[in-house]
Amino acid sequence: MVKITWHGHACFEIVASDGTVIVIDPHDGHSIGLKRPRVQADIVLATHDHFDHNAVNVVAKPGAKILKEFIGEESIGNIKITGIKAYHDKSKGRLRGTISVYIIEVDGLKIGHLGDIGHIPEGELAEKLKNIDVLLIPIGGVYTIEPFEAWETIKNLEPRITIPMHYWLPGMTLPLKTLDEFLGYVKFKVDRVESNSIEVSKETLPEEPKVIVLKYT
Repeated sequence: MVKITWHGHACFEIVASDGTVIVIDPHDGHSIGLKRPRVQADIVLATHDHFDHNAVNVVAKPGAKILKEFIGEESIGNIKITGIKAYHDKSKGRLRGTISVYIIEVDGLKIGHLGDIGHIPEGELAEKLKNIDVLLIPIGGVYTIEPFEAWETIKNLEPRITIPMHYWLPGMTLPLKTLDEFLGYVKFKVDRVESNSIEVSKETLPEEPKVIVLKYT
């Protein structure tokens, strides 16, 4: 069983069955009007070097494995990490640069984190993300894909579970769009969880695709 916890914005904690802790895109809390993530990671991934995604020192244990804007494949214990180049905008990175999209393979699951992707995935990127088990996708627009583009991406990639991220939350200082705007496009089943965590295994994946909304706490 893999535990996935959302620490607000694009910051997720993934805990493998052997206790290994992976954190993706940590923020420092106060810079964006949220709480500081309270987690200590064995592996830290940053999709790009913007301040709201790269607060590595906030979450890294001493000696943690740190991958920033990593492109390629790397195995760390029983965990495989694939980093794929993508863009922060619709202009091949000319406006906001590039990012790394990550696929984390852990305990038989494939979990994809799209960071601040600014375009609908296509070509090789889309092929690698196709039929992923859990997709963590930005839906707040402004700096990333817009809510309707997030829905188009989900339809194209067909993940079993989608967890929205990178949208406006009370107290946040970034002018992002709301969760409800995104949900207005969604045609799948939507489960709202009264927690910022879920536990998932290959055996417990839903037969039909669904969107799971975690509660920021």
